[in-house]
Amino acid sequence: MELVGGVYGVSIGRMFYGESMFSLVSNASKIALAHLAGQLGRWRFGMIDCQMYTPHLASLGAREIPRREFIARLQELIHCEPATGWKFDSDLFK
Repeated sequence: MELVGGVYGVSIGRMFYGESMFSLVSNASKIALAHLAGQLGRWRFGMIDCQMYTPHLASLGAREIPRREFIARLQELIHCEPATGWKFDSDLFK
């Protein structure tokens, strides 16, 4: 197995803050983000903060929301019990 791309960040409660994506092979970071988003959904995370709105992230489904909505959702999600273990489900994309 070889690492060809990924996404990393931090989480607080049920909020994930994406820090960066990297790719050594074309589209590898997109696949990594899709897997991460799927797993975070199973863990009942409510939002991924992408920090910046870019055409690349928009192509993956990112969208801007009003600041007021972001703050309200953030306040709710950071107080949720955090996910533990961070082991991805093996059947996620079968």
